[in-house]
Amino acid sequence: MDEPPETGITWRAFGPAAFTDAKREGRPVLLSVTTPWCRPCREMDREVYSDPEIAARVESSFVPVRADGDRRPRVRDRYTMGGFPSTVFLTPTGELLTGGTLFEPDTFRDVLDRVEELWAEKGADAGRVPRSLRASPPSATVTPAVLGEIESLLARQVREAFDPEYGGWGTDAKFPLPATVAFALKRAPEYATRTLDPVRQHLLDTADGGFFRYAGARDWSDPHREKLLDANAALLDAFAAAYLHTGDGAYRDTAAGLVDFLTGTLRSGEAFGASQIPAEEDYYRLDPSERQGEDGPGVDGTVLADRNGLAIDALLSHYAYTDDERAREYAVRALDHLDAALIEDGVVRRYDDPGAPTGLLLDQVRVCRAFATAAQVVDPDRVEVATAVADHVIDILRTDEGFLDGPGEGAGLLDRPLYPIDASAELANALVDLYVLTGAERYWEAARDAVGAFAGARERFGVEVAAYATAAARLSGVLRIDVATEPGSDLHRAALRVADHEKVVRVGREGAPRPPDGLPSGTARAALAGTESEPAETPGELEARVGEVLAAEPED
Repeated sequence: MDEPPETGITWRAFGPAAFTDAKREGRPVLLSVTTPWCRPCREMDREVYSDPEIAARVESSFVPVRADGDRRPRVRDRYTMGGFPSTVFLTPTGELLTGGTLFEPDTFRDVLDRVEELWAEKGADAGRVPRSLRASPPSATVTPAVLGEIESLLARQVREAFDPEYGGWGTDAKFPLPATVAFALKRAPEYATRTLDPVRQHLLDTADGGFFRYAGARDWSDPHREKLLDANAALLDAFAAAYLHTGDGAYRDTAAGLVDFLTGTLRSGEAFGASQIPAEEDYYRLDPSERQGEDGPGVDGTVLADRNGLAIDALLSHYAYTDDERAREYAVRALDHLDAALIEDGVVRRYDDPGAPTGLLLDQVRVCRAFATAAQVVDPDRVEVATAVADHVIDILRTDEGFLDGPGEGAGLLDRPLYPIDASAELANALVDLYVLTGAERYWEAARDAVGAFAGARERFGVEVAAYATAAARLSGVLRIDVATEPGSDLHRAALRVADHEKVVRVGREGAPRPPDGLPSGTARAALAGTESEPAETPGELEARVGEVLAAEPED
């Protein structure tokens, strides 16, 4: 069980026992979903839950339950109120009564009054199940026309929703949206670079390293100081891809700085910690020289599978584009750690604890893609772990409606199906990689199913789901480069540096399982949409072969 912070309340773990007690005692549940990096969570603990009167009321009228949203993402995704802390009142069966985020003491007393009155009047009949847990995804048959439409619709959204004055997307709070940047790099590159530039200018902590999570205002001011591993890993990937496409050394240098942050500040054993916990705001107003000796940020060293998978993938991509040996070294260390500590027979454990959740979709997907990227960049045999992890997803989490976010069991509403579009998009992209690497049709079919599960809503998509459009585009055709040499050869390095971050590179000696089809040893070739080039013997020849297959691609 996670250790809750000290408050005036004895918190229970989210699990069957707490809900059983609530039912037996006829009391509603007060669920507090927090994260280690959440400053308002600490504020509510200090100002609200430590108030003796409030604590006594909660203990007498409710069953208080606390869940760590980072360690228990299925709880987070079912019960979040749009931010942290999420303060949620539930029936003893886990249905929603009401909720909110951060409350002041007097407001929270009023909320307790209203919930007690509602419970006395209606009891469990007042509960409801969120719509996301009642509706199946809006599916549609996946055809080439539908795939092309998804890509073109999102490309149009990237242009139309762009903020021409400040960069990025949105008119209020601004998030970096690295997956949207990555999608735009191939389809609307100006919008990608005009977003990365203000992100670097306003959200990068130039003193301590790393990017803050988001800005509270349209002009990128009011940065929220938490630094999450997954957000920084995704930005590392985006800046590295921007360097690949533009050759601009400023993007390479920013990516290199993120490598330092991940492998230094966030390093946790052989892998990477989940987040940097922000200091008080006054700390960030100090000059770098004045920060020495002050109470600075802390680090949550929990090694979370999904965030580490994303970090490994980004580090390996950066290494592939730049030969940064530090990135490769730490990526391989973390890869080996995941393999030894968190993966067993294709099942991924969220973190290294016997009670940690297992088999969650996003954990499986990001770990799968990390090993698939490693198979392209450092060692083709790494694909074996990737396929085992993907096979578990297909065998256990695939339904007629789509892919579940995890095993359909648990307390509260955890047994209700949830089909997340973001994780499904990442799954589809990982499965396209595996299909190209292995030739196994089941991965292509499963990728098509993951995209098809949401294709019926394609007209309603916004820029936030650009990774989904990337998956649709790659199902229409992905650039493949085969290299019949040892990993690390000049030809292999040239293949990795072809200016398309969505490509797949198959590397292996002649006669090895990858690449197949008798490619002569010491050569490489490019293929796209049924067009396959002649073998190339030098990096310059390979560049020409790539140009040939791209020129042969049919116009839209």
